[in-house]
Amino acid sequence: MELLTTIKGVRGLVAEAKAKGKRVGFVPTMGALHDGHISLVKAAREQCDFVVVSIFVNPTQFGPGEDINAYPRPLDNDLTRCKENNVDVVFAPSTEQMYPQKNLSWVEVEKLAEPLCGRNRPTHFRGVTTVCTKLFNIVGPDIAYFGQKDAQQAIVIRRMVEDLNMPLEIIVCPTVREKNGLAMSSRNKYLNDEEKKQATLLYAALQECEVLIAAGMLDSKNLTEEMRKLLALGKDIKIDYISIVNADTIEEIEIVKGKVLVALAAKIGPARLIDNVLLNV
Repeated sequence: MELLTTIKGVRGLVAEAKAKGKRVGFVPTMGALHDGHISLVKAAREQCDFVVVSIFVNPTQFGPGEDINAYPRPLDNDLTRCKENNVDVVFAPSTEQMYPQKNLSWVEVEKLAEPLCGRNRPTHFRGVTTVCTKLFNIVGPDIAYFGQKDAQQAIVIRRMVEDLNMPLEIIVCPTVREKNGLAMSSRNKYLNDEEKKQATLLYAALQECEVLIAAGMLDSKNLTEEMRKLLALGKDIKIDYISIVNADTIEEIEIVKGKVLVALAAKIGPARLIDNVLLNV
């Protein structure tokens, strides 16, 4: 496994791999790798001949007062996990390598980036789409892998790739969960034992919604109200949003029908957590 920190170095190794006819899989991350990330690496390893993982805490997707300085950066542990899972290249650039001067060029996806997480984090997805565009241009993968936990991110990135005719495929892999149902996230490390216990209510609320839909409750307002009641059992849970939306357009729907995304975000202690389920009703 090669650890590279320069754009030139990554491009060189990927070019060598492609010259040999190898299919390149790419997993972009901000590090603090957990089993959710590793599931993406394993999917890339199964489907591709050459696997690149990026580790870069991207400053442009953090808003004012967000947790960029506290974001975990256990690089040695991340490298060990990558090596154990047969990654070919880890690209771990500095901020100066990725943004050598004040950034004046941005990639924005309209409409899809505005609801859900975009409401309270208005510059977040601009940072995500811009850094992913940069990484796709640097690595030049055939396939890039994202997790379903970050459902809105995956929808936005996929649309960006389609709209801009980028020559790669986006594959979204299932959410990986702790034994208690909590979706794996680098931010789970911020939680103490009591907060982790309360955080399990997020997935419990999504499951409750799924059960109610199966029983015939299809009014979104009623469904989200039942979810709020369940989340109210967690004294430290501060709800950001609970939404039921069309899974392609991310538009709010009144009556649940077709392919829908039930998504929520909440602050628990120092952590902002997101989760969702994808349903076909």
